[in-house]
Amino acid sequence: MSVVSPENSKTLRGRIISGSVVLLSGSSMATAINLAYNVAVARFLGPKGFGTASAVYTLLTITSAVTLAFQIVSTKAVAQQASEEARDAAFRDLQQIAWGCGALVALILIVFERGIANYLNLSSSMLVVLLAVAAAFYVPLGTRRGYIQGAFGFKSLAKNLIVEGAVRLLGSLLMIYLGFGVLGVIGANAAAIAVAYFAIAPKLTAKPLIPVRMSYAFREITQAAIFYSGQVLINNCDIVLVKHFFAPEAAGLYAAVAMVGRVTFAFSTAVTNSMFPVVASAQHAQRKNLSLIATSLGLVLAVGSIFALALRVTPPGLWTLFFGPSFVFNGVYSFPYLLALYAITTVIYSLSVVVITYEMSYKIANTSWLQLLISGVVIAGICRFHDSLRQVIMVQLILMVVLLFAVAVPFLYQYFRGQSSLAKDPSDSLRLIRHITEDEVIAEFMKSELENEAYSKYREQLRAIVTHPDLSSAEENAKRRALLFLRHRSLWKELPTNTDWYEAEIHLADLDRIRVFPRAHWRKLARGNFAVTEVARRIQSRDKINTSLFGAKISDIREGIKNEERKLGSVVLIGINEREPFTIIDGNHRFVSAVLEGRIDRVKVLCGLSPEMAQCCWYRTSVPNLARYARNLVQYGVRLPETELKSLMGRRG
Repeated sequence: MSVVSPENSKTLRGRIISGSVVLLSGSSMATAINLAYNVAVARFLGPKGFGTASAVYTLLTITSAVTLAFQIVSTKAVAQQASEEARDAAFRDLQQIAWGCGALVALILIVFERGIANYLNLSSSMLVVLLAVAAAFYVPLGTRRGYIQGAFGFKSLAKNLIVEGAVRLLGSLLMIYLGFGVLGVIGANAAAIAVAYFAIAPKLTAKPLIPVRMSYAFREITQAAIFYSGQVLINNCDIVLVKHFFAPEAAGLYAAVAMVGRVTFAFSTAVTNSMFPVVASAQHAQRKNLSLIATSLGLVLAVGSIFALALRVTPPGLWTLFFGPSFVFNGVYSFPYLLALYAITTVIYSLSVVVITYEMSYKIANTSWLQLLISGVVIAGICRFHDSLRQVIMVQLILMVVLLFAVAVPFLYQYFRGQSSLAKDPSDSLRLIRHITEDEVIAEFMKSELENEAYSKYREQLRAIVTHPDLSSAEENAKRRALLFLRHRSLWKELPTNTDWYEAEIHLADLDRIRVFPRAHWRKLARGNFAVTEVARRIQSRDKINTSLFGAKISDIREGIKNEERKLGSVVLIGINEREPFTIIDGNHRFVSAVLEGRIDRVKVLCGLSPEMAQCCWYRTSVPNLARYARNLVQYGVRLPETELKSLMGRRG
């Protein structure tokens, strides 16, 4: 059974729809401002100047792969934190990394400024220098926007997009009026990004008690960078290639087509930006509801289709009125035809983006690599087929259909496969009672650990917060976590960061899928078969076990169960989902004793579920998992848990 209810699903869909409406409204205004900016630049600079400005700005958009990577990782990290302090700590760590990456991108652009200027036939390499300044602010701007997005601050995010667009428009008009031309326009773009950065400064709490767990950051940033590299190349490589292969006037005409058609993608981005934090913060069971992604796909398809139809029926003279008399297509295909064709291409691609980002919100998605591969094929295709502007668009349309098919079919297959498995045997699923926080799991974990010798130095001072925990206290939660890390840091750090925790109910039918934690004496006893039923059978059949310390502990717990004297406490399990096998990471002795006495009802079961649990060495022993564990041990060794605990205890004094 699942703990998700129809009411919960409606709430999540409502968040997606309401967030999409807010961001669509803001994006519409920002898009209108950007459209006015492009129209003004096109009219005042003509096709040649507009093509140059668009090509340079497209380079900035290409560097936004790094910006958007930090934004989506920041969104996910913030949305998944249980407390405001942890949320702010995650942001601080990512912001520092973002500034370093922004400086690196700027340095690369400056080093290769002459080569870039020559390839794009730019009149001055100073345009690339201004681009580098913009990139330095653009990357950390993504982290700030991700913080607001992850905290569901959709209104603030929409306002920031409008501020950036307004500064770009007004600044460009001023620079053109003062006679700076293309150079002034690019300078205005750089200023707009800097203003947007300072305008969205988040209000952070005081420095948190302990750093939030960020061991996942490298993998998340890598995944996001791969995804946005593919996305940015797909969205922008055509303008750069057309600028290289076609005459300046034709490149300017194509830039106008791409600019108007790309408004569709801006609308779809509003939907994905609202969907991402909602799904990232949702529970494991809630994500399996197909209505969440169906809502997002429906919004993208509806908005995109209406926009594409509107572009097709718009009279050609209207675009000439907007951009100027130089923007006229003399060939067979009219301006509205090319605009609608480009918009349809963008709608199809946007549907693929929804599927990819939906998966990325809760796991590492391999589809990011597929999108990057397709982006390379798009570049190769345009380089091979560019006899006309229509042919350039058709290459992209065909490949976007291929991408949508490639990402949607496996996703739907996995979904319906899971639904079929659940429908086939509903009883073969662990019953989840309620969703709980990680802080509650740690509190329960520590109740059974406190008497261990490793905690003797702090036992009396911290006994009260362990035996009678206040889960609403961030300070207590931090101390219990630091206390746990004295002995079990390497254990806890290996658990996936997107693990959802539940209180669960165990029945006899579930025992065959539960395994003891493979450590110490349990390895000798299990002989390779760690199923709890098999381990219990071996204990039952071997009298000599009772003479060991291990056996004495089991006997003592069993005696307490018989006499109803002892509270067994909690047992912590980990697994991929409700139907896959589970591994006990805390409470081997308690659970096996309860199984031997036939009293599993005496045990409180806590269960952590994650689709990435198979990458945890405690759940599945494999060479890659052990290699990852060894690498993380080196990383964790830099920070001593006892130092953290002493620091926390010293703050009261």
